[in-house]
Amino acid sequence: MEKLHNFFKTFLLFELFKGMAVTGKHLFARKITVQYPEERTPMSPRFRGLHALRRYANGEERCIACKLCEAVCPAMAITIESEQRADNTRRTTRYDIDLTKCIFCGFCEESCPVDSIVETHVFEYHGEKRGDLLYTKPMLLAVGDKYEADIAKARAIDAKYR
Repeated sequence: MEKLHNFFKTFLLFELFKGMAVTGKHLFARKITVQYPEERTPMSPRFRGLHALRRYANGEERCIACKLCEAVCPAMAITIESEQRADNTRRTTRYDIDLTKCIFCGFCEESCPVDSIVETHVFEYHGEKRGDLLYTKPMLLAVGDKYEADIAKARAIDAKYR
């Protein structure tokens, strides 16, 4: 009896009509298209976008070249070189992030003891040539300077929920 039931289900194309019913149900439903440049979808407060290096209020870079972010990066996208300064503090001479390798996991941000490297909420960046997404130290500092107000605001909100 079960074989006969399966034969009629197959012969009468039951699965096809069931699929067409699902398609028909959604065919006349209201569309949820976003007209991107004019309209924006809401962004999660935990979104991780473009990286930035921050500075202290006096203008000095925060990075102390501990290289924890380089060590913890699973994609090995961060390259750091450092040197000792005259006042016996260590600072970076080179800080590169290859965004084509980066998986935006946020480990670099979490491992930083001085809150130097952060991931902003900026998602509108692109590269047209091969090396365009290799961000160097001056580029990362420029991003940090440009978006410092937004970064500080996001940090304050994040600290409130910890």
